[in-house]
Amino acid sequence: MSICCEYVSFDDTVRGFSHSSGFIPSLQPHEILVKILYTTLCRSDIYTYEGRRKEKSPTILGHEIVGTVAEFGNSHSRIDLRGNQIRIGDRITWAIYASDPEDIHSKRGIPQKAADLFKYGHEKVTPESCFHGGLSEYIILRKNTPVVLIKDDMPDCVAALINCSVATVSGSFRLAGSVKDKIVLINGAGMLGTIACAMAKHANAQKVIAFDQDQKRANNALAFGADLAIGSEMLNRGSIDSSITNANDGGVDILLEFTGQPQAIMAAIPLLNIGGKSILVGSTFRQDDIRINAEMIVRKLLTIQGLHNYNDKDLISAVAFMESARHLYSFESFVEKDFPLTEITAAFEYAVKNNPYRVGIDLSK
Repeated sequence: MSICCEYVSFDDTVRGFSHSSGFIPSLQPHEILVKILYTTLCRSDIYTYEGRRKEKSPTILGHEIVGTVAEFGNSHSRIDLRGNQIRIGDRITWAIYASDPEDIHSKRGIPQKAADLFKYGHEKVTPESCFHGGLSEYIILRKNTPVVLIKDDMPDCVAALINCSVATVSGSFRLAGSVKDKIVLINGAGMLGTIACAMAKHANAQKVIAFDQDQKRANNALAFGADLAIGSEMLNRGSIDSSITNANDGGVDILLEFTGQPQAIMAAIPLLNIGGKSILVGSTFRQDDIRINAEMIVRKLLTIQGLHNYNDKDLISAVAFMESARHLYSFESFVEKDFPLTEITAAFEYAVKNNPYRVGIDLSK
């Protein structure tokens, strides 16, 4: 039986939306058809809408999604990344990408950079390729899309956060290594930074420090595991040293950088202790170069590494974290308001005007 799907496409040339419908094509052997339950608007979606980010056009935006399996291609394994069997009607999350596992980058553990990369919520709508974004009733998951069954009964609005925000944060912790008994500075207490506070506390960090220029957001991180919130004051050695003690020369052991702001990065890296690690995550837009003293890096044996998106293992870690920690923190509060798909322009305008952590699109009804 043919399924008619309502979806909303975004045209970059006019920065506007078009409501359309079309019939779902027959699935390819390894594909999955998913009925979307909920989509949250990521910051990249907002930037595209505002014209601050360029995407293929027209496109179906939205990649933070959760949904239920509606149909399998006839050759799909029906097994998720954790070895669980998936059945029709099961709720799943999936990576924001599909890529060839035999690609050289995939074999190096960075499938999000494979040559044949396909990114959900970022691809062009064509007669041959549609239904690949979250602002749609259905989405078709292509071959080689990592999928994870969600066993927990977590709310849809929380589950939707997993495959972008939470998985990216999980990737930053993988690169940082163990944070147990360490002092962790979270630079930027937006969506990802606040989740990082919860993840650091859950991983038994000695102390979690949240910094954000918005004092309200910094303070909100205290409800998500942060021990100290530094707000509108300038981030500096004094504000850190006055709150911590360390066996060596003082400072933080791990810096997770989510602001992407050159000045914030340059202020934070000197706060690292000997042997400290800095994971840069937020610098995903054009910006000025940063200045870092090379002698400091050498003498303090610092590690500075970048992360863009995440890999399969990070997605598994993200699901496991949310299943184990979701009752400890009010993750539902991140989604401040939701809208139906028919009110998509109002949803984006609300996001632009109010700058919430997330706005949701409820497609479950």
